[in-house]
Amino acid sequence: MTFASLFKHPAEILAGLRQGLLLGAATLVLTLPPASVATLTSGSTRLTDTSAPTRRSADFAFHSASADARLVADWVTRAQDNRRLPFVILDKREAMVFVFDANGRIIDASPVLLGAAVGDDSVAGIGERPIEHVQPEERTTPAGRFVSRPGKNAAGEDVVWVDYAAAVSMHRVRPVDPKERRLERLASADPTQRRISYGCINVPVAFFDSVVWPVIGAARGVVYVLPETRPAHEVFASAAALGAAPTHTNRPNL
Repeated sequence: MTFASLFKHPAEILAGLRQGLLLGAATLVLTLPPASVATLTSGSTRLTDTSAPTRRSADFAFHSASADARLVADWVTRAQDNRRLPFVILDKREAMVFVFDANGRIIDASPVLLGAAVGDDSVAGIGERPIEHVQPEERTTPAGRFVSRPGKNAAGEDVVWVDYAAAVSMHRVRPVDPKERRLERLASADPTQRRISYGCINVPVAFFDSVVWPVIGAARGVVYVLPETRPAHEVFASAAALGAAPTHTNRPNL
């Protein structure tokens, strides 16, 4: 019996072919796994979800950065710990600040002046003391994750509050005491020369006006201050927002 004899007319032959193709396609669909379920690779089962977005690292562009700065910036970007806010990485060991947009792309970086004393914690109640009562060993820039807030200092100048309770802010560098040579220190390539403040983060005037204030002065941001006396993962393992800070104070910023 021939294939043609199974059908009375050519039309029936064509219909039979179509039916066979449809049945074959249906069988193929039933035997292929969806893209997001387990696939077998080298004898082991691995889940592959093709619908998941690709996680990317922070983009430092051409800026040099330490391994810890890159580690924390990458974590922030991948985990979206910044909650879609612009963020700042402050590397105390290198006395450098890196400002990123909400998506982890660097806007710019700059050397900064930091607390003169090595340490990652602020002394309790230090923000309430007169500046002249702060001892040299207490002049630290605290490490941690801080939700920043723009505000004013006692002189009415723009500042970005980092840790309000400890009176730590980011502001334009001010040559308060000529003997401190703050402008010269800021221009130094040696990070140890840039440790001179009472704890505040002093940035170049042009950098504050063109980068810091437009990015985290217009609204909130997140500032990640890297530790210098313990591993970064100990500080940022379970970081939580510290809450909103007031926008004005009579405290000095040095």
